[in-house]
Amino acid sequence: MPLKDKVAVVTGASTGLGKEFARLLMERGARVFGLSRGASDLEAVRAELGDTFVPQCCDVANENEVQDSFAAIKAQSDRIDVLINNAGIGRFGPVDALPIVDWHAQVNTNMTGVFLCTRQVVPIMRRQNDRTGFGGHIVNVASIAGIVGNPNLSAYNATKFGLRGFSEALMKEVRSYGVKVTSVCPGSTATEFGRKAGSKRPPNPMEAADIAATVMHILEAPDNYLISEVVMRPLRPRG
Repeated sequence: MPLKDKVAVVTGASTGLGKEFARLLMERGARVFGLSRGASDLEAVRAELGDTFVPQCCDVANENEVQDSFAAIKAQSDRIDVLINNAGIGRFGPVDALPIVDWHAQVNTNMTGVFLCTRQVVPIMRRQNDRTGFGGHIVNVASIAGIVGNPNLSAYNATKFGLRGFSEALMKEVRSYGVKVTSVCPGSTATEFGRKAGSKRPPNPMEAADIAATVMHILEAPDNYLISEVVMRPLRPRG
């Protein structure tokens, strides 16, 4: 799908991978609605990237906020071509010591948030398919932690394994409507995610810009070419 003049929604757009997704989409001529809980961070991204980045302050785990944000998007655009479900949090710790609030926070953001945003765009993409023969593309940012379990990551592992299952089911549900679904599973990446989650990242992580470039390749693939899952790892994580 050529990205020029397309409309994209990126969650978790104020930092890290989300910001890089927005940057590369805009470089290709797309208009990006960026969702995040941090209003000031979103404004800083708009100041840096330009006015085709449209901030939408939204906690994706909150159904009312998601509904309000997508209502605002629909009021400004009659289409949504791309949804990148990137928002996610990690709260690491032993299963018998992890506070229940941390379990719920990860499930609500990493899984429920994806569900809430996805159900907003699927009807739009179905209608686009009826008009043009191609509906759009949903990219779900999972993780290598959705493929390999790790000690002290039980809740985060559960959400990312679950997200991969959701992605596969969704892909089979909507592909006949011209809607692509791709799950991407990055390994260690040079963002602030690990520090905020309470873990140390390996000394030689991947760069967010490189992962974003791979996602652009996935989005720009021919319309009848579906890349359903991609796993990305640093070649030498320890250097």
